[in-house]
Amino acid sequence: MSRMTVIRAALMGATILAAPALGGCASAYYSTMEQFGVEKRQILVDRVVMAAESQEEAKEEFADALEAFKAVVDFDGGELEKTYDKLKGEYEDADREADRVRTRVKDVQVVAKDLFKEWRKELDQYESAALRRDSEDLLVRTEARYGELEAKMLAASASMEPVLKLFSERVLYLKHNLNARAIAALGEESAQIEDDVEKLIANMERSIAEADAFIAEMKGETTS
Repeated sequence: MSRMTVIRAALMGATILAAPALGGCASAYYSTMEQFGVEKRQILVDRVVMAAESQEEAKEEFADALEAFKAVVDFDGGELEKTYDKLKGEYEDADREADRVRTRVKDVQVVAKDLFKEWRKELDQYESAALRRDSEDLLVRTEARYGELEAKMLAASASMEPVLKLFSERVLYLKHNLNARAIAALGEESAQIEDDVEKLIANMERSIAEADAFIAEMKGETTS
């Protein structure tokens, strides 16, 4: 591995770590990355990759939380406190992953906005009308393609909220009523919660698939 490859890999790691804190220092950050040959386009691709990975992790955590909830409502003996603790832990893991998804979606939005703003501004630098037209057409297509991705990411992110609310309230209810009657009451809601989680996972999978397609297209345009 060459020294430049090592440097670039380190910088891409910094892209992820610094993402939530870009804020007012965005220009300096982008300038530093560009000095090492890393343009906003590549940063956007990397952030979409991270957003997709966080959605995959969140999907798994919600599925685990559902299994833990079903274990509670199907409880037929043993240590009830331990079963409850597992449900609480799975809910907290899902909540943490949900926060990560929301953060990474925002990271994608920040870079996409900056990339498209810069791209549109740089169109005025063309002297060739044909080259300018081609670049503008590509910009319009890329913005539209990104818009589809953003819509699915936001839909998946939004679908987490009602499911988290359901889990949160049920965990709290069990905390206050850790007995057979409370478990029986929750059992009546098991089918609805399972349906909500399945819809959430479907939204996540659509968003992940859209991210994969967007990444492939962006990488194809970059190397063509």
